[in-house]
Amino acid sequence: MRMILVAALLMAAPASAEVLNAEQADAIVKGCAAHARAKSQSHAIAVVDLGGHPVAMWRMDGNAFGMMEFSLEKARAVAAWGFPTSGMEEAAKGTPGFADAPHVVTVAGGMPIFSADGRTRLGGVGASGEAPADDAACALAGIAAAGLKSERAR
Repeated sequence: MRMILVAALLMAAPASAEVLNAEQADAIVKGCAAHARAKSQSHAIAVVDLGGHPVAMWRMDGNAFGMMEFSLEKARAVAAWGFPTSGMEEAAKGTPGFADAPHVVTVAGGMPIFSADGRTRLGGVGASGEAPADDAACALAGIAAAGLKSERAR
C-alpha cells in the first residue's frame, strides 16, 4: 500500500520541474575555476542540488586541507536557506537561535543557484580557500558562466 502511494506521488510531480543537472554543475565549477585562475587564486568548489547532495566538486591545485569540506558546507547552507552565506552573519545577529540552526554558515562564499529565468531555486555553490569576498566572487562567476542566476527573479 505504501509503495503505491509513493508511486502515485511521484507520478503526480510535474514532469517539467527543473532540477540542477550535471552539465550545469560542471559549467559552474569550470566558470569558478577560470575566474580563480585569472586572479592567481585557488578555491575548493562544491555544487549541490536542493537536497544538499553533491553534483560536482573540484579542489584546485594549491588549496589547503579542509577547504573542500568548508566549500561543501557553504553550498549546503545556501541550498537549505536560499540566500547567500554572506547574509547569514547578519541573520544570526538579528534572529535569536539562527546561528545554531542546521546548515548555517556565516562566512561569505556560498551562493544559491536559480534557473536562468530566476524563478526556480536549483541548489547552491560554495567556494573556499581565499578571502571570503574572493570566494563569493568565484561562486558568482561560476553561476554566471553556466547561464544561471544567483538571485530569485523579482
